[in-house]
Amino acid sequence: MVLEASMGLVIVSTRPSSAPSISRRRCSSDSERFRIRTIRRGGVLNPIAASRRFEKFALRCLYSNSNVHVDQVAMEEEEEEEEAFEDSSSGCSVPIVHLKSDMLGVTESLNFEADINNLLTTLPVLSEEEQITLAATPAHPAGLYLLYASCLAGNLVEQLWNFAWPAAVALLHPSLLPVAVVGFFTKFAIFIGGPLVGTLMDHFPRVPVYNCLSTVQAAAQLLSVAMIIHAHNVHVSSASSVLIQPWFIVLVFAGAVERLSGLVLGVAMERDWVVQLAGTNRPIALAKANAIISRIDLLCEITGASLFGILLSKYDPVTCLKLAAGMMISALPVVILLMWLTNKLSAGVLDRCKSPHVCGKPSAQDPLPDVGKLVEMGLDTFRHGWVEYKQQPVLPASLAYVLLYFNVVLAPGGLMTAFLTQKGLNPSIIGGFSGLCAFMGVAATFISASLVKRLGILKAGAVGLIFQASLLMTAVAVYWSGSLTQQTPLLFFLCLIVLSRLGHMSYDVVGAQILQTGIPSNKANLIGATELSVASLAEFMMLGVAIVANDVSHFGFLAMLSLSSVVGAAWMFCQWLLNPTDEQRKLFSFDPQF
Repeated sequence: MVLEASMGLVIVSTRPSSAPSISRRRCSSDSERFRIRTIRRGGVLNPIAASRRFEKFALRCLYSNSNVHVDQVAMEEEEEEEEAFEDSSSGCSVPIVHLKSDMLGVTESLNFEADINNLLTTLPVLSEEEQITLAATPAHPAGLYLLYASCLAGNLVEQLWNFAWPAAVALLHPSLLPVAVVGFFTKFAIFIGGPLVGTLMDHFPRVPVYNCLSTVQAAAQLLSVAMIIHAHNVHVSSASSVLIQPWFIVLVFAGAVERLSGLVLGVAMERDWVVQLAGTNRPIALAKANAIISRIDLLCEITGASLFGILLSKYDPVTCLKLAAGMMISALPVVILLMWLTNKLSAGVLDRCKSPHVCGKPSAQDPLPDVGKLVEMGLDTFRHGWVEYKQQPVLPASLAYVLLYFNVVLAPGGLMTAFLTQKGLNPSIIGGFSGLCAFMGVAATFISASLVKRLGILKAGAVGLIFQASLLMTAVAVYWSGSLTQQTPLLFFLCLIVLSRLGHMSYDVVGAQILQTGIPSNKANLIGATELSVASLAEFMMLGVAIVANDVSHFGFLAMLSLSSVVGAAWMFCQWLLNPTDEQRKLFSFDPQF
């Protein structure tokens, strides 16, 4: 019988009954002997050791993917050959039979060097250009494009509603109180219920939960529309009497549910699914996908605010709300269908949950945690996250980011929309103001990259904060000059706020990169979620102050509080930049600052 080994020709002469005992290689006199003869450069080679060496070499070549250390393999080969020779010499005699080359016939084709050459030429070795191309190619391009379309359809309606409800509520009564109360309880719901809803989403299949939350969000929006339309058909005597109306209580509840659902949907799409579709090991494709998702969100904010502002300048609020409701109803099936197609074209990658309960298909003995356990889990997660948040090496940069969330007055939002509505400004101008603020966010994605390239990541963050603080100080000075009763100073005031958003969004982009660099990867999600919760707490507290100072005449006081938070953020970040710690120097050793 003739066996072909990887490094030569092996001839095995034995009785048929002895075939099963080859692996044992017994050498006792009363056992069946194997006469193994091989030709390899005139020496004796154990065929089993030769096969094992070749397998090790082949596996190493396949796993290395590019760099094959032939010298190292050859050294290990020689060592194992010597061990095999000594073993065979001490235990059993292996006679040498010199075979002529014409007896083999195929010796040249089975030569070891030829086998190595053939193996190396078939290895999938990528050049540098090919590796860059692979890193820039999404893992599921078709699914990623459909995710963009779903994000566009969902965010357009969401951003339109974010501008519509404050404008419609502000027209009910000349006061900031109703808008501040709705925003207050919305932020409170996010602060309390965010971890709980996120935990629930991790314990169920992702796509069905996404579709369910999309339906809940649309239902909450439609319920809010119905309540505001009802409020415009009844007479409201005072701002305080609005708070005790049944329709207002329902509006507050619906607004909290809508924002909580929207937050979880955004986190699932931007933090989880875009990573799965772009590929965790394809950084260029992931960076492009993140930029596109961010720009889609900002463009939807521009379009939604401008569209509703134009409608509100031409039609009455009730008609505008009915048109918005029609868009909500039309967008819901589109979002659900696009999400189903996204999951189907990406081989079901979106539904691959990270929770062991779902992935392991829990049985009756391993049920899902009840509501009490989920609440306890959420509280434990929050406590642990707060401890980790305080111990992170880039805490000052994160606190500066949180302080910017106190600025809910000198920024596009519910309070600013209500204030401008009370000033009698044309709704189309108000919508254009919100749209331009979002456009500054799009511009900041390009400007921040140039700043980081020229100044370094830390100096770029400081420039953004100082730029925002300087413009807002000028805007507050214009307000306190008392000239906002005229339209030209009011428009100048708004232009300063629009330009300040360029600095705000620049730091938003740069700050995210600082946190990505300074936070350990195994704690990124925990610290990031805790930071978002603390930021919601900052907005929650500022809206609480606005509830107390709800009269339009107190807007200057609220503007001063917002300005102080931005100035404090800039001061804190600059102090951290000017007095770096050793850990900071180590983390940002690539930065020109150090």
